This record gives sequence, C-alpha cells and structure tokens, in this order.
Amino acid sequence: MEKMMEEHVVVYVTAGSEQEAETLSHGLVTEKLAFCVNVVPAIKSYYHWDGKMNVDAEVLMIIKTRRDRFDELKQWVSEHHSYDVPEVIALPVVAGLDAYLQGIDDWVPPKK
Repeated sequence: MEKMMEEHVVVYVTAGSEQEAETLSHGLVTEKLAFCVNVVPAIKSYYHWDGKMNVDAEVLMIIKTRRDRFDELKQWVSEHHSYDVPEVIALPVVAGLDAYLQGIDDWVPPKK
C-alpha cells in the first residue's frame, strides 16, 4: 500500500568526484539529515555559469529525507561541499511505499 503525503523529499546534489560524493553522503546519513543517499557515478553536466557554457563530469547524489529538514540539509551541504554554489534541489515525494517512508521517519528526526 502506498502512503500519500508530501512530508518527504528527494534532493539532487552533484559533486565533482565520487570521493566527494561518498564523503558528503556519509556525513548526511551520519548526521541524520538523510535516510539514504544513492551515488550515481559518471554523469555529464551541461550548464551555463560565469557567462559561458560548461560541460563537466560529475557524480549525482539522490538523497531521501524529510521535507522539514531540507533547510538544514541545504546548509550542511553548502558548508561541506567543494563548490561555491552546489546544486541542491528538492523534489516532493507525493507517494511511496509506507514501510520505506517510515524508514525515513525512523532515521531522520522531525525538525524541532
């Protein structure tokens, strides 16, 4: 049975290397800002920055957490990421397996 709610988000963060993504992922889960982080290696990012088109090899982090903890997660990533302006984008989870969403809630405490 699916749990319909928007209490959870999936957050995309890119990193310049697998090592950085692994370090950030470990920190986010250890600090209980994320329940799970998937690290997807070898993506290519095309983006406009500093007045020019850029193409870079990056690593994508797919982070599952509570919506009410997003601001803390965003701040933590900003403080620990090597980029001056890291990608930190949250997408709402509109439905999911109850047991999985409960796992998020069991690991990531609600904002106090």
